[in-house]
Amino acid sequence: MDVSILFEAVRPLWWVLLVALALGILKSRWFKGLFGEAFVKLIARVRLPADEYRGIHNVTLATPDGTTQIDHILVSRYGIFVIETKHMTGWIFGSERQGQWTQKLYRKTFKFQNPLRQNYKHVKALEALLDVPLEAIHSVVVFSGSAIFKTNMPDNVTIGGGYVRYIKSFREPVLNEFQVQEALERIETGRLVPNRETHRQHVKQLKARFESRSDRTCPKCGSVMVLRTSKRGANAGNRFWGCSAYPKCREVQDVT
Repeated sequence: MDVSILFEAVRPLWWVLLVALALGILKSRWFKGLFGEAFVKLIARVRLPADEYRGIHNVTLATPDGTTQIDHILVSRYGIFVIETKHMTGWIFGSERQGQWTQKLYRKTFKFQNPLRQNYKHVKALEALLDVPLEAIHSVVVFSGSAIFKTNMPDNVTIGGGYVRYIKSFREPVLNEFQVQEALERIETGRLVPNRETHRQHVKQLKARFESRSDRTCPKCGSVMVLRTSKRGANAGNRFWGCSAYPKCREVQDVT
């Protein structure tokens, strides 16, 4: 068989394969997270004076039960801002005290961990590392996608560039220049090396932690919750806990 003939026959389909590959990457959880973090980082560079707000990004810190990853840290005389990003679309329902928030996308509903609680661990890890007043560290949550809040959110939960207004609302200096420099140095020396291996180990220990909770039960019907992966829609590739009694019970819980 003449291989060149086969090659010529399939060559027109290459662009289809490239488009399919590109769409797969754009829809992946990895790319969405990367885009959201890059968006927040860009907004900070454009709208916050670089000489007043020093940014450190993608910070992995050791914790008693493994590691924790912080998307962005902004250090300034007005405080240290710990930023958690969520790149999501659709309607978002939640409150400060709820353990689970809800994302409604068209006719589908998804549960995910309250990002304020998620960021609380990041704040505590930073508190353990730094020698600054506890009130100088602030938790900030940013939704970077086309999300719409359908319930009243705390001031530190924002959409898009709204987080800049929240940060700028702190106008009284709480740290001097020496404390700012010391905090920056402690974060840089205390963080794990920001490379692929660090990220891989972090994901590995997260997976082990989640799978160790496989005995969790459904809060609605009491059945066992099963770790699953979404195959379709905007959340394709995301892992979640689903009730084993599905479709009779449709309870889901986020694993992040």
